[in-house]
Amino acid sequence: MISIPLFLTQEYDCSYLTGEQAQSAFVHPTFQLTPSLYSQLIEQGFRRSGDQVYIPKCPQCSACLPARLAVNEFKINRNQKRCLKKNSQTRAIVKPPVFEQQHYDMYMRYQKMRHGDGSMAESSPDEYLNFLSSTWCDTRFVEFSIGSKLAGIAVIDYLDNALSAVYTFFEPEFSSHSLGVYAILWQIEQAKLQQREFLYLGFWIKNCKKMSYKSKYQPLQLFIDNCWAELSL
Repeated sequence: MISIPLFLTQEYDCSYLTGEQAQSAFVHPTFQLTPSLYSQLIEQGFRRSGDQVYIPKCPQCSACLPARLAVNEFKINRNQKRCLKKNSQTRAIVKPPVFEQQHYDMYMRYQKMRHGDGSMAESSPDEYLNFLSSTWCDTRFVEFSIGSKLAGIAVIDYLDNALSAVYTFFEPEFSSHSLGVYAILWQIEQAKLQQREFLYLGFWIKNCKKMSYKSKYQPLQLFIDNCWAELSL
């Protein structure tokens, strides 16, 4: 057992639920994190953003629930099977988390299409890479190509007994391929092949469409009252 110092932020406007105030507890930046330590923290509901690791500590709200899949128990549904069929010719290449101009350009097009009114649509190259990668975590960028074109990128953390889906973005012209869905299905299969037990999916928020979609991956586990339990639909 080790002691990990945390600091609590001031309250700020929640980016997921209108009218709510949010607050987070961060691992202190002077504390040296490692992939193994993060593997333990993510089991306790923490999440990485860049080099920072945090957990929601909102005083009046508990809507953000950490979510994960036990990959060997995953039950694929009809729509997900269709997605696999549509992407039967999609190719994946795993690469190190370094800056590539074509990745960044795609990221900016994706942000302008999906989140044009948000601050991420104005990200500089450094802000983009600092958000997705980390100086201490074992992170990879997975390129998905359709035909001769780069179609999407999935950012994945490799942990002791799990993969963690960090972020996925894709070219707007390939929206019909449901690459966000395909990226999760690909990660589930990779976790199985690598004999990892879980795929972490970030936070599930029932009343936020951008975050509630994760309930489509069953049986989804949620971290509630300091323990993992399957979501009852």
